[in-house]
Amino acid sequence: MDSKSPSLFSEASPVRLREIPYNYTSFSDREIVIRLLGEESWQILESLRGERITGRSARMLFEVLGDIWAVQRNPYLEDDLLDNRKRRRALLEALRHRLRQMEKRHPELDGENADRAKRVELLITAAHQAVDAFEAHFDRTHDMRRKALALLSKHTRKDNICFDGFARVSHVTDATDWRVEYPFVVLYPCTEQEVGHLVRDCIKLGLTIIPRGGGTGYTGGAVPLTPYSAVINTEKLVEIGRVEPETSLPGAAQAYATIYTGAGVVTRRAMETAEKAGLVFACDPTSADASCVGGNVAMNAGGKKAVLWGTALDNLASWRMVTPDGNWLDVERVNHNLGKIHEQAQVSFVLKRFDAKHRQLLSEEQLLIPGAAFRKGELGKDVTDKFLGGLPGIQKEGCDGIITSARWILHKMPPHTRTFCLEFFGQVREAVPAILEIRDYLAALPKHGPARVMLAGLEHLDERYVKAVGYAGKAKHHGRPKMVLIGDIVGDDDKQVALAASEVVRLCNARNAEGFIAVSPETRKTFWLDRARTAAIAKHTNAFKINEDVVIPLPRMGDYCDGIERINIELSLRNKLRLCDALSRLLAGDLPLRAYEDNVDKTELFGDRRGLALAAIASVRAR
Repeated sequence: MDSKSPSLFSEASPVRLREIPYNYTSFSDREIVIRLLGEESWQILESLRGERITGRSARMLFEVLGDIWAVQRNPYLEDDLLDNRKRRRALLEALRHRLRQMEKRHPELDGENADRAKRVELLITAAHQAVDAFEAHFDRTHDMRRKALALLSKHTRKDNICFDGFARVSHVTDATDWRVEYPFVVLYPCTEQEVGHLVRDCIKLGLTIIPRGGGTGYTGGAVPLTPYSAVINTEKLVEIGRVEPETSLPGAAQAYATIYTGAGVVTRRAMETAEKAGLVFACDPTSADASCVGGNVAMNAGGKKAVLWGTALDNLASWRMVTPDGNWLDVERVNHNLGKIHEQAQVSFVLKRFDAKHRQLLSEEQLLIPGAAFRKGELGKDVTDKFLGGLPGIQKEGCDGIITSARWILHKMPPHTRTFCLEFFGQVREAVPAILEIRDYLAALPKHGPARVMLAGLEHLDERYVKAVGYAGKAKHHGRPKMVLIGDIVGDDDKQVALAASEVVRLCNARNAEGFIAVSPETRKTFWLDRARTAAIAKHTNAFKINEDVVIPLPRMGDYCDGIERINIELSLRNKLRLCDALSRLLAGDLPLRAYEDNVDKTELFGDRRGLALAAIASVRAR
């Protein structure tokens, strides 16, 4: 165990980690005290912890903080108190009554200790200030809501401006389940034109603006970090155009199919619209059933088809966004190569800036970026580069504006498909060579002409993901696999596709793994079902899902998985050693008895059990 790591337990009396009542949040007592009273007050509380006599004053202080915290973290309670002045006064009077009781006890118990008396007085003063701030918050919130409603309702319907508890609770977090602050207001613009005006007025109100679509992101980009924030939800921007099979793209070598979508269009709907026209909407993240295309642009989302057609960036013809000053920015790609962007020597974009009404052109510029600058080698998506050569909107997670609409290119999928599922049961480092061999084999096959064969989809499920989603292994008598690789092989010749799929399975078998091939659409869909169960990751592991096949270079995937596993093992061992230390201190000290055992001789009661328990802990530690 690292001697420098902080101990979870004090050498003195055990510390109660949660003394503030009504706290059912993930915030610790320390975080709550610092939020309400300040850092200095927490230090004072810590210094007084070992000097408590009856602890009654401390309990009253924590009750005051608990009442305030319960209201602050429950928008329904806050709304109730905002609407009921009488109930609000009763709560405030109860809080101040407890503080007055503390003030009465203060001179009685601290007359002999001037230093302690001074520290307690500082705490009481800070608590009074917290109650005053709590009271002032209601008046300020009432005035701010009235002002915001009057200003924002000029541009959208009043029922699109939501201060209610339901709207605020449902927008406090995204798929990360990370909760910091509740938004002040949630806005649901009905049209693209409303967004710019709402942004400008939110700026006038001093609100922090947070764009949000389906709320499926795993990076916390839609999580409010300040209490006075406005979440602009684009889910009502659901306009979707018809598929245009012969769109003339500026500078492109040929006409190509495209589709227009509003930012609130659910990804699955765009995919289905393209599919009805016999085409493919290539941006298909795991969250396709809930994510919106605006978020796909802002996150540069990929998906299983990224291996063939790239991420959102590769498949965008143009997009429109509202900038942080409330003006408009239209971005259009010129000389689109209709494929992966990094394969183009020089990538060109035209940026046109318009006023708030999108009528007057304010400026126009051309952005030239070397294609190779978009991705590092072996990466399908470089998450380390948010700047992307200064290209607005893409991969910025809503930090430089709000995506309101986009036009996407659509692709034609070859007619024949085989889906393979490879299950690896050894260490990941042993499976990586097989993956590289499969990739290199498929890359060497012809990509043009009637005999072309391509890898059209690829997804890697690591051991923790496999466990979280309850993956049912296809190989019998092997148990749960350590890793699963699912992919689609497509081509114009069914025989060539079948041969390629068989060779992939053979390469897999040579590495002591099992491979399976699905031919019918129903079976292929079954193979891909486990990929969509991303909710299980948050439910079972509270961790973020990483698409290793897109984000991490394939040759280093074994090193990555081994490194992550090593971190997990080290942290687990550290926690177990801390637990051993705490149990040893407890058993070596004066063990407490139940009330009805007060008259029992401890030596006779415990016998040699104490020694046996300490020996057992020592053996566990040594192991």
